[in-house]
Amino acid sequence: MKILIVLTSHSDLGNTGEKTGFWVEEFAAPYYVLADAGAELTIASPKGGQPPIDPKSELPDFQTAATHRFDKDQALKEKLAHSVKLSEVKAEDYDAVFYPGGHGPLWDLANDTNSIQLIEAFNHHEKPIAFVCHAPGVLIKVKGTNGDPLVKGKQVTGFSNSEEAAVQLTDVVPFLVEDELQKLGGTYSKGADWGSYVLKDGLLITGQNPASSEEAAKELLKVLKK
Repeated sequence: MKILIVLTSHSDLGNTGEKTGFWVEEFAAPYYVLADAGAELTIASPKGGQPPIDPKSELPDFQTAATHRFDKDQALKEKLAHSVKLSEVKAEDYDAVFYPGGHGPLWDLANDTNSIQLIEAFNHHEKPIAFVCHAPGVLIKVKGTNGDPLVKGKQVTGFSNSEEAAVQLTDVVPFLVEDELQKLGGTYSKGADWGSYVLKDGLLITGQNPASSEEAAKELLKVLKK
């Protein structure tokens, strides 16, 4: 069972002068769920090397069992520091792909040709694809096999407008995940803000927020074991 994890390479939070990147919990929780199940995991990012970590995700309030495990995991930190370039990975080499969120993907992965083609290839080969929190936003330019937006007519979730408002970044992000998924014809729904909420529609798995990342990974495992 070979699974690709794709992280952002984008570190600037719009024009705020603050930093962003990927959200630690959304990487660590799925990574350990998948690794503990015996998956062979590869980490990729647009630029390769060390993907930027959102500094806010390292604050005490956002720590979980998975992030504490990551803090002590030098081997994984070393692996993360040497992520492979997205342009060098092929869908045929993997059984599934998982995209953690953080705000970074809205700037780079949403518009990254390699990422778009990679997701389309996974979908074409009928392999499961999973996205959590802001990562469903990377689907805005991805087409299904019929040429329509991949999310059209599908049950999807992702970071909600109310959650974006709560972190006061509504006017900073390039687009709102909830709005874009709906514009593309996705059947968007959400659970309670900051609670775990995961949807599966065929081979597409989406999670709403950081709290959904572990469950999204477990859902991905279920699909792979069928």
